[in-house]
Amino acid sequence: MKYNFDKVINRKGTSSWKWDTTELIFGSDDVLPMWVADMDFLVAKPIIDALKKRIDHGVFGYTMPWNSLTSAVVDRVQQKYNWKIKPEWIVFTPGVIPAIYSAIKAFTHPGDDVILQGPVYYPFWNAIRDNGCNISNNQLKLINNHYEMDFEDLKKKFAPHPEMIPSPPRTRLMILCNPHNPVGRVWSKKELKKAGEIALKHDAIVISDEIHCELLLTNSTHTPFATISKEFEQHSITCMAPSKTFNLAGLEASSIIIPNEDLRNKFNIAKEGITPDTNVLGLVALEAAYRYGNEWLSQLLDYLRKNLEFLMKYFEEKIPQVKVIKPEGTYLAWLDFRKLGMDNEKLSAFLRRKAKVGLDDGYLFGSSGSGFERINIACPRSILEEGLKRIEKAVNSL
Repeated sequence: MKYNFDKVINRKGTSSWKWDTTELIFGSDDVLPMWVADMDFLVAKPIIDALKKRIDHGVFGYTMPWNSLTSAVVDRVQQKYNWKIKPEWIVFTPGVIPAIYSAIKAFTHPGDDVILQGPVYYPFWNAIRDNGCNISNNQLKLINNHYEMDFEDLKKKFAPHPEMIPSPPRTRLMILCNPHNPVGRVWSKKELKKAGEIALKHDAIVISDEIHCELLLTNSTHTPFATISKEFEQHSITCMAPSKTFNLAGLEASSIIIPNEDLRNKFNIAKEGITPDTNVLGLVALEAAYRYGNEWLSQLLDYLRKNLEFLMKYFEEKIPQVKVIKPEGTYLAWLDFRKLGMDNEKLSAFLRRKAKVGLDDGYLFGSSGSGFERINIACPRSILEEGLKRIEKAVNSL
């Protein structure tokens, strides 16, 4: 089946966070929203058909995961990454962020340090703070328009602080984002191995957010952190979901893979009463996506790659003052506006009021995101072009 990703779908009036909150978030209803990470595309027909069939049943009582659902996850990671997981390793949650909240609760005490790598997805920062822990920012390095991990700093972040009285905070947890949101890096196996060895040396647990793992825009290869070694597998929690890949964010269904039985039991206890069971329609969509969504996904990736090429060329030729950090994965591009010489407040106001585009302000992802903006390119090319024209006109007016 041929899908038409150029078709513009009117999402206004559908209670869309992206399209129905522009006045609330950006101060005007004529701002073009290109911020939150969902796509402006119809989902794959097999997913819609599966949802219709379940709805036609007409009863929506309490639901437990079923065998073919679990098998769909097992089969997916086997096919994609040659990772042989067991059905009992999988815990279904209504999203990755609730799972991360539960994991931090399960494996830390208030006052502990939790490592993340800024600039990074801003709910991670909140999840650490809301659990009473301290943020230990192993900030990424931007070298020649390319982000890299700072391994020497990571070693220091895990090092004890003997001078602290009465006792130093523990560092037992690290949050990894791969592919990385917002900078778009798909970490190599070598990089993951090096980071993992540092973490495991200090008996730390690694939460690996891999929600964008199937959205690869270059020749990069996604390596699940847990597949590097059995030791890595036993010290990790892998968060996957079809929500970004198949545009199912509103159905909120994620599969959290926890091979270590002790960690899994602690995780399940921590989420009890906090994280609700996953919606039955979300689980139906998850299975249909993994079993029957490949044709749609193949066409989507081709379209996204062309959108990225269009964006890269547009900035290079018409808005050279703004540099694009080319993403290897995700459908999000990280834009460097620092040459415009604006502080965070002025840059945000400039884009919202002058350019009339709604992007995600970079400083929200951490202090190293100051001067940057995140743009979502998962939209019909006509919408992408309109957004870029608005930015071009505003920049040229300076």
